[in-house]
Amino acid sequence: MAGRKIVATNRRARHDYEILDRFEAGIQLTGSEVKSLRAGQVQIKDGYAAIRGGEVWLENVHIAPYGFARDGGHDPERPRKLLMRRREIDRLFGKMKEQGLTLIPLSIYFTHGLAKVELGLAKGKRTRDKRRSIVERQQRREMDRARRRR
Repeated sequence: MAGRKIVATNRRARHDYEILDRFEAGIQLTGSEVKSLRAGQVQIKDGYAAIRGGEVWLENVHIAPYGFARDGGHDPERPRKLLMRRREIDRLFGKMKEQGLTLIPLSIYFTHGLAKVELGLAKGKRTRDKRRSIVERQQRREMDRARRRR
């Protein structure tokens, strides 16, 4: 998309989870965290989002300390507050409680200078589902190759 600079993506999420819905949220960051994000020093593979006290928090996302920060910078593993509208939070909370779903970060990016995270409302895949999706992907590739040969 125009005006969007992707910093990190969670490629593993699409393998381990079935993504049912996507949401965009702002991230409340300190100055040194923004600098580290702009440098691409973030790891979201093991991250997830939790709803506590009516607020959404991004957990287990590692943003490396900025080397030139004063007083050592920030705690790399600290929970970060996500900025979403109350109606969205309530809807997410209901779906998560009712259906046993989880929120995982799919990507972190900058839009018009603001740090955003794309969250996926996801359901965990079982091993057989993962195998089935691998087989389906291979079959699609083979069909595409056969079409190209003709």
